Amino acid sequence: MSIETAKIRLLMELRRQGITDTAVLSAIETIPREKFVTDTFFDQAYENIALPIGYNQTLSQPYIVALMTERLQVKDRMKVLEIGTGSGYQALVLAKLCRRLYTIERHSPLLEQAKARFDMFKQTNIVTKAGDGTLGWQEQAPFDRIMITAAAEDVPPALADQLAIGGIMVAPIGEDKAGQYLIRVTRTESGFDVEELEQVRFVPLIPGLPE
Repeated sequence: MSIETAKIRLLMELRRQGITDTAVLSAIETIPREKFVTDTFFDQAYENIALPIGYNQTLSQPYIVALMTERLQVKDRMKVLEIGTGSGYQALVLAKLCRRLYTIERHSPLLEQAKARFDMFKQTNIVTKAGDGTLGWQEQAPFDRIMITAAAEDVPPALADQLAIGGIMVAPIGEDKAGQYLIRVTRTESGFDVEELEQVRFVPLIPGLPE
């Protein structure tokens, strides 16, 4: 099966699974997912599954990328923070929808690979940092949108604080992989509204930096 055929099949599957945002689907269509996997998994690049990228991290399942992006409701004037750059795939999807994306990764080798991909695709509205994602990016706060791509027991307080009033955060919550849920948090004048979306499986969000 050709890459184009596999990509079309994936997009049709995402639509069947309820993804309707045309901007999100267009971003996924234009980004070559095969550039984000090792040669070993090249032929699986457009299957609707998560794939390993090293350092115990994964390239998320396309449906989850699409779902999280759609529920984040990103607009083109927004400033977005992503926690967990990983391969850079989700970052590129977000960058195609927002004004500026700030993304943090604790594994420096993964971040360097992601930065090389951003350069290759000439995506110039992405700002990267190697660091502890649980602390957010205080110097650039507040953010209109925040996406966390690893699961914590609860939303890190620093990230909640860095969300603008009216802002939205999408994150997987729950330490046990069998009991993780994707939540959407909206910050209001008086606090936070939390909506549970669906059950998911993510790698853990780890504070600090690798030794």
